[in-house]
Amino acid sequence: MRPANQNIEQLIEQCKSGNQLAQLEIYNRYYKAMYNTAVRIVKDNFEAEDIMQEAFLTAFTKLDTLQESVTFGAWLKRIVINNSIYHYNKNSKYNDVPLDDVLYKIEDGQGVSEDYEFTNIKARQVLDSMKLLKDNYRISLTLHLIEGYDYEEISKIMNISYANCRTMISRAKDKLRQKLQPIAEY
Repeated sequence: MRPANQNIEQLIEQCKSGNQLAQLEIYNRYYKAMYNTAVRIVKDNFEAEDIMQEAFLTAFTKLDTLQESVTFGAWLKRIVINNSIYHYNKNSKYNDVPLDDVLYKIEDGQGVSEDYEFTNIKARQVLDSMKLLKDNYRISLTLHLIEGYDYEEISKIMNISYANCRTMISRAKDKLRQKLQPIAEY
């Protein structure tokens, strides 16, 4: 049976025995999603590519630690997220703050009511607006709204308290609404 026709459990078993075709098949199934996850966190295409490659290498070398092969995708995504946050924190520790970031922090816009209709806003506009948020807001919203992690998981990933996580995500949603309001008014 060719690797493309096999389920993930069979592919994982073949990878454990060193089958490179099985590794390639797994890579082809997951690389786009893992790249997208990394690029949303680190905001750099080349770095996201490196993080994704490192994650696959880590996953393939540590396959024996995987409890259930059906959870491979979630396990791989967790590796990508942890690596992305690590790289982001390492690289942003010594970076200067761009002027645009300072202007957005000073900006004091009006809030948007809870029942405001955003039906005409496209997904790309929402993602572009998320890029304008403070980094901790952008990362927490990405993990919550896009990746589907709950508050408890996000608080562990970001190494913050549960209450701080809930507050941060609530404030991030408010800021995102503020940034989307002018777009929605077109």
